[in-house]
Amino acid sequence: MNPIHAQNARDPYAPLLAIDGLEVEFRTAEGTVNAVRGVDLELRPGEVLGIVGESGSGKSVTAMAAMGLLPRSASVRGSVRFRGEELLHLRERQLMPFRGKAISMIFQDPMTSLNPVYSVGWQIVEAIRAHQDVSKEEALQISIELLRKVGIPNPEDRVANYPHEFSGGMRQRVVIAIAIANNPEVILADEPTTALDVTVQAQVLDTLRTALEMTHAALLLITHDLGVIAGIADRVLVMYAGRPVEIGTVDEIFYNPSMPYTLGLLGSLPRVDTDGSEKLRPIPGSPPSMIGKPTGCPFAPRCPLAADVCQEREPELAPVNAQTPSHLAACHFTKQAHDRGISLFIATSVDLDSASENLATTAPGSASSKAPGSEELRAPGPGNYVLAEGLSPAGPGGYETAPDGHEGSGATGPADGEETTP
Repeated sequence: MNPIHAQNARDPYAPLLAIDGLEVEFRTAEGTVNAVRGVDLELRPGEVLGIVGESGSGKSVTAMAAMGLLPRSASVRGSVRFRGEELLHLRERQLMPFRGKAISMIFQDPMTSLNPVYSVGWQIVEAIRAHQDVSKEEALQISIELLRKVGIPNPEDRVANYPHEFSGGMRQRVVIAIAIANNPEVILADEPTTALDVTVQAQVLDTLRTALEMTHAALLLITHDLGVIAGIADRVLVMYAGRPVEIGTVDEIFYNPSMPYTLGLLGSLPRVDTDGSEKLRPIPGSPPSMIGKPTGCPFAPRCPLAADVCQEREPELAPVNAQTPSHLAACHFTKQAHDRGISLFIATSVDLDSASENLATTAPGSASSKAPGSEELRAPGPGNYVLAEGLSPAGPGGYETAPDGHEGSGATGPADGEETTP
């Protein structure tokens, strides 16, 4: 975990940013869009909290609401507190001391977040002088040093360049320099590595780590990339249909996922230990419409564990077990999802080969051997996903049991070569 900010010595355990019961609605001609439906989170000093989920799950809207950057058409309820001070309903002038000073933001697209008609140096100077009583010359020297620290070569010359004269990765470094210019205590990063190639992503992440070391800030990182989360986050919050569905430490989420949607995200990751010929395994179906409020679990149409109770009542976040009270999941069948996995995904050939070797080398009667009559084969990998024998892909909603000695037809599922939108 990152070092604790010096100003937090008065109470190093109190949350810097606390969001409680956050709800955001947008009224449209088609109906009310419930973009965020009750988000609760705490960000403590020096902590990195990652938020993951599909597009439209409410990740960016949550960050925008915390910064007071939503349009006037948005209806916002709940609470957003920085060091105990309520921010949610402050006027624009009252928010100015917080934005860019106490809380800063790294936006998703650096080209649209930078002004194309001003040099990058001018924009950094503007951010500095908005919160610090320094001259333009002093602010310019600070800007040059910031560009140097985030990895911009020849900062003395590049400070006079315009955004279009930088590559995508360089522009993102400039945005990071602006975000850390006033030594903030909280940084909100909204998909900072989107649309960048893998090499540049790694460079931007290194720059972000440098920024955290410089400011000792807490980071709220929004991303689609679970690999980014695994490499930098302390805790993970998984969002679906506008609300959190699982939250825990990185180890809890990656090795003991207890919500079917989390299992789906992890199972969709490419496997580097296969021969490359096997298809990726997307989550079947599509995210639900956010217009109106769901009557049951929003993930039920895509979930192989779905039952009548899932159609009738939306599950609340609850501890997965008494041993890990901080690991919460919203599922009526948390234990089944954690213990069995119910074959959310088809195991890869590497999984099956490894599992077969384990079974062959395990002494009969040992605790790890397969018990007589057992219906499952545990495959290695994130979450220890379970492959139940006799299961085959069905349509959107999961899997069906194939008759003994026959493979499932999968007639209701996508045909070979047909894409399924996650």
